[in-house]
Amino acid sequence: MSLLFSGRTGNTKNRRVGFVQRVLMGVINHIRQALASLGELWRSPLATIMTIGVLGLSITLPSTLYLMVKNTENVTAGWENAGEISLYLQANTTAKQAQQLLSAVTAMNDKIDNARLISPDFALEEFEVLSGLGDSLAYLDANPLPYVLLITPKPEYLRPQAARRLLSELEQQSIVDFGKLDIEWLEKLYAIVSIAKDIVWIIAILLCVSVVLIIGNTIRLNILSQREAIAVMKLVGATDNFIRFPFLYTGFWYGILGGFLAWMLVAFLLWWIQSGVAKLAGLYQTTFTISGLDGTALGVILIISVALGLIGSLISVQKHIKEIEPS
Repeated sequence: MSLLFSGRTGNTKNRRVGFVQRVLMGVINHIRQALASLGELWRSPLATIMTIGVLGLSITLPSTLYLMVKNTENVTAGWENAGEISLYLQANTTAKQAQQLLSAVTAMNDKIDNARLISPDFALEEFEVLSGLGDSLAYLDANPLPYVLLITPKPEYLRPQAARRLLSELEQQSIVDFGKLDIEWLEKLYAIVSIAKDIVWIIAILLCVSVVLIIGNTIRLNILSQREAIAVMKLVGATDNFIRFPFLYTGFWYGILGGFLAWMLVAFLLWWIQSGVAKLAGLYQTTFTISGLDGTALGVILIISVALGLIGSLISVQKHIKEIEPS
């Protein structure tokens, strides 16, 4: 080495590469390696498609379930405002007593947002219109319905636990027969949604681990198939980092292509489910559109898939490239 280049050592100072040139050469080198790794994937289309398909399908399932759970949460978020307290007064309560209770409850303006008294006559008329049993109700000797006080708590008392404490306090009134908390069913729905979220996270973690293992094994096979070339590169002075980058870019391409595939599959599944959701919403005389598949969702899916691809390739590269040494 010294004999070949001994006459050129005097000009090394004049040929020092500047910082900007080094950065530019590094960027160009990374671009070249990224494109070369993409070309390697193109030359083995069957294996590439299978790996990308596994990654895309593995991300599609938890992504779809997560978006469905988020949409369920969006639907239930507005239902908290429907958490009214219904106080059913005793059957022998007079109109004057009912008005006095209404005034007492309205005075609790630190806890009560609104209170409305429904008389037995008004309740019977409303029931007659809604039930269609007008002819049958005409045979009643007396109105069996009691006075009902509909109470809308302040926002801080709309949560199930706080509303339940307020209901217990209101039931202490002497002429109150019993009370009903309309938000109790929402607490059960929250519990179901919470369980669904836990299931989504468990499925996502298991599938992500499987993706990392699959990509790591794929990169391992690529490294072993190029074992002799890697040994020659090390023999001529290539560092582990120089050899490592093409395989890391392979994991990157697996991740980004698998992420786009997952996004397209999620869009297709949500479009397919939307028709059934629209029919269900129509039965309740309302409209509902599944949301969440926007640019942010695409970004999150791509970040997760690229991270999985890089983690899988990094684990495999760190282990196997160090083991290859020229004999």
